[in-house]
Amino acid sequence: MLDVALFLSNATRLKAVLELGPSASYYTTLVALLSISLLLQVVIGILLVVIARLNLNEVEKQWRLNRLNNAATTLVFITVVINVFITAFGAHKTGHPAARTSRNPL
Repeated sequence: MLDVALFLSNATRLKAVLELGPSASYYTTLVALLSISLLLQVVIGILLVVIARLNLNEVEKQWRLNRLNNAATTLVFITVVINVFITAFGAHKTGHPAARTSRNPL
């Protein structure tokens, strides 16, 4: 569930950055980082499904499971580091659209 939450958060951030357009600070960097993060999360999800389908009790598959598990762990770490940079560059949309369009001061 945490992976799904991160995926949705990154998709929302990507949408916000794309709505702000190329005039936004760090636009290209954020689009690239968010795209890489989303792609890695899809790869991790597929990798976890493959790992779950293999039988750990079969000795000949244990080395493959170990390698797949190490790959998944490495990709999760890289995804976390990328998301730290995404947060540092600030991909959040600021301001309230309703407040900006309202003409009524009350």
